[in-house]
Amino acid sequence: MQNMVLDRIFSGIQPTGTPHLGNYLGAIQNWVNLQEECSSVLYSIMDMHSLTMPKEPAVLRQNILDTTAAILACGIDPKKCFLFRQSLVPEHAELAWILGCLTNMPRLLRLPQWKMKRASQNNEGTVGLLTYPVLQAADILLYKSTHVPVGEDQVLHLELAQDIAQHFNKKYGEFFPVPKAILSTTKKIKSLRDPAVKMSKSDPQKLATVNIADSPDDIVLKFRKAVTDFTSEVTYDPAARPGVSNLVSIHAAVTGLSIEEVLQQSVGLDTAHYKMVVAESVIQKFAPIRSEIKKLQEDKSHLMKVLEDGAVKAKELAAPIYQEIRRLVGFQ
Repeated sequence: MQNMVLDRIFSGIQPTGTPHLGNYLGAIQNWVNLQEECSSVLYSIMDMHSLTMPKEPAVLRQNILDTTAAILACGIDPKKCFLFRQSLVPEHAELAWILGCLTNMPRLLRLPQWKMKRASQNNEGTVGLLTYPVLQAADILLYKSTHVPVGEDQVLHLELAQDIAQHFNKKYGEFFPVPKAILSTTKKIKSLRDPAVKMSKSDPQKLATVNIADSPDDIVLKFRKAVTDFTSEVTYDPAARPGVSNLVSIHAAVTGLSIEEVLQQSVGLDTAHYKMVVAESVIQKFAPIRSEIKKLQEDKSHLMKVLEDGAVKAKELAAPIYQEIRRLVGFQ
């Protein structure tokens, strides 16, 4: 990928504490590569988005620090990107209001995340839960971002941001680039207890999700208990054998091998032994990251300074763009 092709990349992660295996393989690993390939990269800890699901203030504060420690430990380098906390740049919320005034309700009501998350809130659902895709659009457009790394489940939200950008340009003149998706090449990592759903931090089954700071013993236990089927051979067929195929996807992603290479290495292994092979490759991958997380978590003031310094740089980038938006819509 050439530097010239990618003008400006924006992506964000919700502060849910230490990320899990799916976050790492689906997003963070890609972020590390992109900061090497593009000269203008912004990564944000999305603390405003996290309020769409109820949080205790003390838990949110700690989660912000833990998420920051984890992504730094994974290789995100504040010298190569702007790493900052969303709420420290108030223009995100201000632009979200302007863009919300250009977005129609039926469009938001159709988004699957609204339907799904509303169900988890006894079908009440807050205004924030309904409108957070507009805030996502503001997050991206505030920096005139051209590319956004996304997983499959966020493609519809990026399409909303593209439509909002075009709507704004039509109304006020060409201003925003229409951001393009950078899709993750990693297969979506599924729950170890139910391979029909993706791995998630909020899964009530503790054995379903591998966190990148889990101890080796915990990782072994979770893989040993991973749901497979009654065929002992290791094959890759996500439709017919989702459990084993999920293990193969994880094995390939953490070792950097192809699915075919992983299957070749696994000839003659039954699934019980294969689970331990996968567990061991995950332990090896995360051992250095785990010790770095622990080290970083001991220095809270350093973590806060990284996010504050990043916010100063992000604000410098956002301020002139937002001033021009204010002029365009008639605020000045």
